[in-house]
Amino acid sequence: MKKFDSRIYLYVAAAGLLLIVALAIYYLVTPVSKQDSVAYVYIDTDDTQDSVLAKILPLARTSGFTGLSTLIRHSSYGENVRTGRYAIEPGDGPITVFRRLKNGQQSSMNLTIPEARTMDRLAALLANKLMLDSATIAEALTSQDKCMRLGYDTCTIPALFVPNTYDVYWNMSIDALLERMQKEHDRFWEGEREEKAAQKQLTPVEVCTLASIIDEETANNQEKPMIAGMYLNRLKEQMPLQADPTVKFALKQFELKRIWQKLLQTDSPYNTYKNEGLPPGPIKVASIKGIDAVLNAVDHDYLYMCAKEDFSGTHNFARTYQEHLQNAAKYTKALNERGIK
Repeated sequence: MKKFDSRIYLYVAAAGLLLIVALAIYYLVTPVSKQDSVAYVYIDTDDTQDSVLAKILPLARTSGFTGLSTLIRHSSYGENVRTGRYAIEPGDGPITVFRRLKNGQQSSMNLTIPEARTMDRLAALLANKLMLDSATIAEALTSQDKCMRLGYDTCTIPALFVPNTYDVYWNMSIDALLERMQKEHDRFWEGEREEKAAQKQLTPVEVCTLASIIDEETANNQEKPMIAGMYLNRLKEQMPLQADPTVKFALKQFELKRIWQKLLQTDSPYNTYKNEGLPPGPIKVASIKGIDAVLNAVDHDYLYMCAKEDFSGTHNFARTYQEHLQNAAKYTKALNERGIK
C-alpha cells in the first residue's frame, strides 16, 4: 500500500511539473502584440523597466505580456534600458521582443526635412519626429561654434538642410543628426549641381539663399527658373534684388499680403530694398525645385517682375522700369478692388 501511494505522489508531481513547463512555454512563445500590423515602442532616456512595460501593455495580449514582463523583471534589463524605436511584429513572442529590447536592436524610421521658414520652426518640427527636444535642436542651430564646425554660421545654416526623406534612428543625437545632414548635403551637391553653381560664380550657400527667395515668391515650380534668371540679371547689374519676401523675413511677419512703402525702410541686413546683393543667408530651407531653378535659370533680359493682377501666383516680367510701373499699377488696382491691405 505504501509503495502504491508513493507512485501516485510521483505521478502527481510529474504532472504538476509538466503543467508548469507547458505554461512557461505557452507564456514565452505566445505573441506579445494583439495588433494586426507592426507596432512601435519608443523608449527615451527617462524610461525605466516599469515605464517600458507600461508603454507595451496597451498593445499587448495578456499572455504575451505576462511572459515578457517575467523575462524583463527577472533579468538585468532595468540596469541598462536602451533608448530607441522598437518594432513588435504581430507574431513576435516574448523572447524575441525581450532580446530586441535588451540588445538595443531598434528599427530605423523615415525623417522628412521640411522647407521650414525659420530655424526655430525647423527645430520644433524635427523634435516632433525624433527623441531630441526642440530646445536642444534650436540651441545647436543658433550656436555659432557648432555652425562653424560644419562650415556655416547662424545665418547660413539653413543651407545645410536638403528637404528630402532620410532613413535614420529615432534616438540619434544632435551631433549625429547634423553630421548626417552634412553628408546628405555633400551627396546632393557633388558633381553636376556643384559644377553648375561654379559656372554661375555662386557657392551652394548663395544658390540656396537665392532659391529660398524664389520659393517665397511663388509656388509655381515652372516659373521659378524664369524668376531665377531675373534675379541673376539684377546681381550682374549690381541692382538691389528688391524682393518682398526678404522684407517679410526681416519683420518676421510672413502673413503679410501687401508690402507698403514704409515697410521697405525696415532696417535689416535681410532687407534687399536697402541692401545690395544677396541677404546674409537663406530666408528658409530652400526647396530642391528652387535650388535647381537657380542652377537651370532661364537666360533672358528681364530686370523687373510684379505679381499678376489675376492672383494666379505667377508674374508679369518687364525689361524697363516704365514697363514695370505699368504692371505694378495693374496689381495695385487689383489689391485695392479686393480690399487687401
